[in-house]
Amino acid sequence: MTTIRFAAIGLNHGHIYGQVKCLLDAGMELAWVYAEEQDLLQDFLKQYPGTPVARSVDEILDDESIQVVTSASIPVDRAPLGVRVMQHGKDYLVDKPGFTTLEQLAEVRRVQAETKRIYSVFFSEHFAQRATVKAGELVKAGAIGRVIQTTGFGPHRMFGYTKQGRPDWFFHKRFFGGIINDIASHQIDQFLFFTGSTEAEIVASQVANFHHPQYPDMDDYGDVLLRSPQGTGYIRVDWFTPDGLSTWGDVRLFITGTDGYIELRKNCDVTGREGDNHLFLVDQKGMQYIPCNDVALPFGGQFVNDVLNRTETSMTQAHSFLASELALKAQAQAAVIVTEPK
Repeated sequence: MTTIRFAAIGLNHGHIYGQVKCLLDAGMELAWVYAEEQDLLQDFLKQYPGTPVARSVDEILDDESIQVVTSASIPVDRAPLGVRVMQHGKDYLVDKPGFTTLEQLAEVRRVQAETKRIYSVFFSEHFAQRATVKAGELVKAGAIGRVIQTTGFGPHRMFGYTKQGRPDWFFHKRFFGGIINDIASHQIDQFLFFTGSTEAEIVASQVANFHHPQYPDMDDYGDVLLRSPQGTGYIRVDWFTPDGLSTWGDVRLFITGTDGYIELRKNCDVTGREGDNHLFLVDQKGMQYIPCNDVALPFGGQFVNDVLNRTETSMTQAHSFLASELALKAQAQAAVIVTEPK
């Protein structure tokens, strides 16, 4: 099989390491890296020593041997870079959110249709978490019947994410599109996936800044109610993970079917089993716990297949765009809760 050469451009979120690992594990070759920020670049080179450092984005885009670019740049910069990547005949794997405005999404859709290149948003809570993959296998096998509802919780820790803390852009919506667009895109992707929905609508959404008046241009809470002809979904995201939790967020997903339900405790099982990737299945026969740390992650291999054969086995282009569109619309129409701290 032909080795696919890829480059990493933009290292502003730690998700870049998961994306690079995914591609390397799938047999791709890391050929270039580029970042404007020298501290981020040096951290990356400690993880991947010897990676050639490009002098500019253009040096990578002009390299005809590069077939794929992956990025976790500041979110507002991701779509414009993706447009350039596709116009240079390369495929693009980008951290979520892949867009910060509906105008960006419209432009990417236009260029993607013209170039026929891949614009894949890497929803890591789906593609890089083994419990989610296992749940997909169980649902496909009919373990809980037809899925009719998902409930997803995506709490995050605001501070203590890195030794340096959060960068300034993190506190301004124009750079990331808002809490729903940023975090809840994970849960929207999973709602579409588990219900098998190819269309959906936002019923209601709301945001609030409950506890961080020092950052008036951001929200620390958001929730979304959505539906499709296949089912309904509820999502809650926030920046209130306490320091006492052993991980950045107690992320959970509940999948309700006509014949049972699944609960995923993705990052931890509070005061229960150690580690992550916990799955609980309840069906007509009983209750069972399924550990998932040995479950294979198929996305990387599927993405390689898509790059080589121009298929859509890892994720359809329509799904990538629809999940992003719904997140953007939920953010745009969200009611703002005006609160007064007690």
